[in-house]
Amino acid sequence: MVLQKISFQEEVPGRVQKICRGFLILVQAEKKSIEEVLAVAELAPAQSLWTTEASGSVQLRMDELCPEQPITVHQMFTNSVQKYGKLTALASKRGNKWDKVTFSEYYHLSRMAAKSFLKLGLERFHSVAILGFNSAEWFIAAVGTVFAGGIMAGVYTTNSADACLYVAKDSKANVIVVENQKQLDKILQIKDSLPHLKAIVQYSGSLKEKLPNLYSWEEFIGLGMEVSDQELDEVISSQKANQCCVLIYTSGTTGSPKGVMLSHDNITWTAHHASRAGDMQPAEIRQESLVSYLPLSHIAAQIYDLWTGIQWGEQVSFAQPDALKGTLVDTLREVAPTAHMGVPRVWEKIMEKIKEGISRCGYMKRKLVTWAMSVSLEANQRLTKDDEKSFLFTLADSLVLQKLRAELGFSNCVKFFSGAAPIGSETLQFFLGLNIRLYEAYGMSESSGPHFMSGPKAYRFSSCGKVVPGCRYKLLNVDSDGIGEVCFWGRNVFMGFLNLEDKTKEALDEDGWLRSGDLGRVDEDGFLYITGRIKELIITAGGENVPPLLIEDAVKHELPIISNAMLIGDKRKYLSMLLTLKCTINPETTEPTDILSLEAVEFCQRLGSLSTKVSDIIGGKDKLVYQSIEEGIARVNSKATSNAQRIQKWIILGKDFSIVGGELVLLNLKQ
Repeated sequence: MVLQKISFQEEVPGRVQKICRGFLILVQAEKKSIEEVLAVAELAPAQSLWTTEASGSVQLRMDELCPEQPITVHQMFTNSVQKYGKLTALASKRGNKWDKVTFSEYYHLSRMAAKSFLKLGLERFHSVAILGFNSAEWFIAAVGTVFAGGIMAGVYTTNSADACLYVAKDSKANVIVVENQKQLDKILQIKDSLPHLKAIVQYSGSLKEKLPNLYSWEEFIGLGMEVSDQELDEVISSQKANQCCVLIYTSGTTGSPKGVMLSHDNITWTAHHASRAGDMQPAEIRQESLVSYLPLSHIAAQIYDLWTGIQWGEQVSFAQPDALKGTLVDTLREVAPTAHMGVPRVWEKIMEKIKEGISRCGYMKRKLVTWAMSVSLEANQRLTKDDEKSFLFTLADSLVLQKLRAELGFSNCVKFFSGAAPIGSETLQFFLGLNIRLYEAYGMSESSGPHFMSGPKAYRFSSCGKVVPGCRYKLLNVDSDGIGEVCFWGRNVFMGFLNLEDKTKEALDEDGWLRSGDLGRVDEDGFLYITGRIKELIITAGGENVPPLLIEDAVKHELPIISNAMLIGDKRKYLSMLLTLKCTINPETTEPTDILSLEAVEFCQRLGSLSTKVSDIIGGKDKLVYQSIEEGIARVNSKATSNAQRIQKWIILGKDFSIVGGELVLLNLKQ
């Protein structure tokens, strides 16, 4: 066996050693030495920590901090079925009824799907691309793909036909699973350009037209009846933990999307350890319940909903496809999850809805809610985990805040996570006012999701938490403020980018450390704070480095009417800023409208302005608003560390940034 223990020359901070050593002591009885683990581990021969071939294998980053036995996805699932077989795994609402699937049934259906994929001709290390909203069928197709020896590749439902073509072609898709006619139409446009494609499966709605090699979900599942258990078991037995089973495609905002190759060990190790760092409980202690609604083609939702759900026996309930257009809260109220994850924009939308509701309350009720939230915010900012809650805080929570949380569907929720992008301090503070701590997770697709986690036992305001036990980090090129590039090491670090050797070598240094491109600092207790991105730094014509994120956030904090602030100044004599105003969103198209949000209108009213539309303000029409923005930017400038970091010019744009409008893709180029 070529695999060997990886040794480290880098010095690991004492606090990290202490954290991880404590973790090891807790489970020492179950641990074996790395040599003992490797002696019995069934791994494919590997010469390197990385590969760019779908059929390749890698050495695992095993050391004294993470010597656990490597296992495949199938082994993880069979372990869970033995423990949680009779518990509900998946819940889907059909009409007014929730259809539930136990873990035993889930495993059986995944095997049936695997057999059907084999019948359709799925080849080893070729992909099944899945294009659709979260559902039981999505999960079953994903797991079935892995069982059948294929590689699962999620595709964003918002992808154009050309974008779908890129993913399917790059991953050599043998089968594409689509949700409905809308997604099917995209694939029908491109199928003749996919030389490896053998079949298409539609899992929701009836087929409008019967075409060759197009199957309904029911027809697809039936195909597996012709494949024996022995044939499937032989494929499963051939799988090794250090081989690829999942592809996560990056957004492609800086060129074509890159296929992030994740091994069985990446998935199973991360599902086990990162989730425990966030205090997710095994079902034998308490079955966690969550609602699946974020795109499963993104690593955050996939590791949280799909793989961690299998690992710990969680009940996953699926939201409706229009969840982000307003029905998510209805599902949350019905399910009452114990844990919930959102991206910053989801938390912001919830915040905006609550603010709108409060503003419509009568005077006394509005005063009561405002009082309760101020008490909660103050208490949560002051409290450490060992502090006792005051009587006033307990009163405010029981009288007001518990009811507010219940209206959101959070009556049973004790863990609230935010990930996939930085979240603003205004949003964090607002939810502290509801007695909700948002636990931030930080990582990348290339780290199988979280590398740092916050949770009930590791929380600090505006921090991404502490490194996941068993993982390592280091900061490169640290400056005088203790800020450097965050680099990762661990069993969660990816295998490489599919077919992209140069990009893989850019991401991994010669020792195998993953370079994040993010700038951060770590405090004396091991909490990480992200301060920006290396590529995001503005270098002025005078040669001064300016971190835009801090200045942009400061402007938004000073001026609640501002939705997006974008600093410009690279190779220029001075800094300028593009501003957009908070406005309502068209729920059908998700485009920003000309109508100001309620918060923006209230901002105007406090100034004595009567503006209710963006067009009432731009171009200098509303002198009061312009004067207020000028004063707010002056306050930000007064705190600048140098004249080069002061905003000299600014302009309000006529429309807010959006994905539909293309501006948010432009913003992502800074990353």
